[in-house]
Amino acid sequence: MKASAFNYARASSVDDALGLLALHGDQAKVLSGGQSLMPALNLRLSAPSLLVDIGAIAELRGVSVTNSVLKIGALTRHVDVQKSTDIAKHAPLLTEAIAHVAHPAIRNRGTIGGSLAHADPASELPACVIALGASIVVRGKDSERRIPAADFFTGIYETLLSPEELLVAVEVPVATPNSVHFFHEYARRKGDYAIVGLAASGVLERDVLTDLRLGFFAVGDKPMLAGASKHLIGKPVTASMLTDAQAALDEELDPQEDQQASASMRRYLARQLMERCVVTLLGRPDLETRKLA
Repeated sequence: MKASAFNYARASSVDDALGLLALHGDQAKVLSGGQSLMPALNLRLSAPSLLVDIGAIAELRGVSVTNSVLKIGALTRHVDVQKSTDIAKHAPLLTEAIAHVAHPAIRNRGTIGGSLAHADPASELPACVIALGASIVVRGKDSERRIPAADFFTGIYETLLSPEELLVAVEVPVATPNSVHFFHEYARRKGDYAIVGLAASGVLERDVLTDLRLGFFAVGDKPMLAGASKHLIGKPVTASMLTDAQAALDEELDPQEDQQASASMRRYLARQLMERCVVTLLGRPDLETRKLA
């Protein structure tokens, strides 16, 4: 199948892109890496009248660290995120997670901003940014705003980004010396969409988690920051505490059933991921009840 007919404009600057978006509104679509948009166009799941190509806007690429904030430009490719020494040092969760994003050919073209704006609930990066407490930097024709990542994703392929706005960067607090992280996903094959996944970031003081953010993905219509983590912080974790946290997580979950897994299977795998995360972060194999690959 071929895409419906559309007009094409290659933006030379952020202002140029915003001018086009302001003029055409929801009839326009932004093209960055194109790894999600182009298949959607070809399947006619999306049929814009105008495609605004922002790929040539250099100011939207790159990684920098200023005042304890790691800033990643929206057009920074997955492969460049994976190779960045600044990201490996200050947000190693992203370095680990990016290797699970599709396949090398996709990572060579796909961008972090494109992934976040696309808001696929089975995607790794939206869960990572909510686990890291990141902010999404969004620019409109006359203003700029920073949206907490936990608020940015509103549903399947839906965000707080308006048709006249452009996602320009992600800002992540740099990791402290006692920061810890965890990432794992269950997928039928490497590179496939996750059946269930977890991106986690925390702070470990001796043997106690003083902070823990659990970003689950592929368990609902958007990435979920689990409130159940409150059962695991502030004191040494016991088997009873972990059981309580898993029960609380089960109450939060509302997974969908599809060709990959039933809702009950997703619930089970999410509980197992929580356990695996805690066991790994604390180095506590005594808390482990069952091993999964």
